[in-house]
Amino acid sequence: MDQVDAVVIGAGVVGLAVARALAQRGLDTIVAEAANAIGTGTSSRNSEVIHAGLYYPAGSQKARLCVQGRERLYAYCESHGIEHRRCGKLIVARGQAQQAKLDKIEAQAIANGVTDVRRLGGAEARAMEPALLADEALLSPSTGIIDSHGLMLSLQGDMEAAGGALALLSPVEAVRCGKGVHEVDVGGESATTLAARIVVNAAGLWAPHVASRTAGVAPRHVPRAHFAKGNYYSLAGRAPFSRLIYPIPEDAGLGVHLTLDLAGQARFGPDVEWLAVESPERIDYRVDPGRADAFYAEIRRYWPGLPDGALQPAYSGVRPKLGGPGSPAGDFVVQGPATHGIGGLVNLFGIESPGLTSCLAIADVVADAVI
Repeated sequence: MDQVDAVVIGAGVVGLAVARALAQRGLDTIVAEAANAIGTGTSSRNSEVIHAGLYYPAGSQKARLCVQGRERLYAYCESHGIEHRRCGKLIVARGQAQQAKLDKIEAQAIANGVTDVRRLGGAEARAMEPALLADEALLSPSTGIIDSHGLMLSLQGDMEAAGGALALLSPVEAVRCGKGVHEVDVGGESATTLAARIVVNAAGLWAPHVASRTAGVAPRHVPRAHFAKGNYYSLAGRAPFSRLIYPIPEDAGLGVHLTLDLAGQARFGPDVEWLAVESPERIDYRVDPGRADAFYAEIRRYWPGLPDGALQPAYSGVRPKLGGPGSPAGDFVVQGPATHGIGGLVNLFGIESPGLTSCLAIADVVADAVI
């Protein structure tokens, strides 16, 4: 049996950030990834937005770690040469009901420590973005975009430079928790069992499944997985916007928003499509062209000039939700020894948006919980 200090399960952006933090603290660390590449799940199927931390309830893990992680991520991108842009975004409101909701978002942002937001009238918003239709808007200058794959490659490089290692095509089949040492059964062509005093379950969509196969974790500490698919459509031609444009948030998501990639190409999404599947292996990531019909109506509320036939299916991603349709939005769950009573074990559940923005901050919380 091979002995290491730490095993991190999952090589998404959060798993790689956690492994980097552990390795840089002097721990012999291995990342076990079931797929044949890093970041093939939620980490590469999102909007690639650096969030400011506007929406989340004050005092929640999402609010705290997003605000902390945002500035750390910008600094990391600068120091490591990762392509990014602090482009800003506008949250737009039409009518009195939406303006009242914008009031709440502004108050929430300030409560979360996001003090650079600025309220705009319709004329001022249109001066910034002439194609925009809005009665009022909230400007978030700290929102940006990032090359998520470049970020993950950099995190992997830092981890390996500190002595850590990545094992691809290495699905974790079971974990047996012991006192001081845990055994991790790794499948694949080079099947083996690793002994480690620290195990971090950062398996994303698979995290509840991994926890259910962790002997020693009581069933009450394993949440049921819910999967909310988000479909994205790209714009044929160039969009007349230089900032991200968001509507007022909807249940389970932030609404069909306009984001830009680093080349200036626009895409719209995600919507919310609840999936009736029991495991991530059964997820169908194909984008139905017919769903674009509903996108046109949503987008034209803030961009009435969207041409007919301009939306093309792009890609989809799935949010690892801890509640189903109609449930209130859940917080990040960083489940450590204080919850389940097992030293050296951390389960990460419900790490959806703003997980990418928060990855460096989450990594430190995990490292502090087990070292």
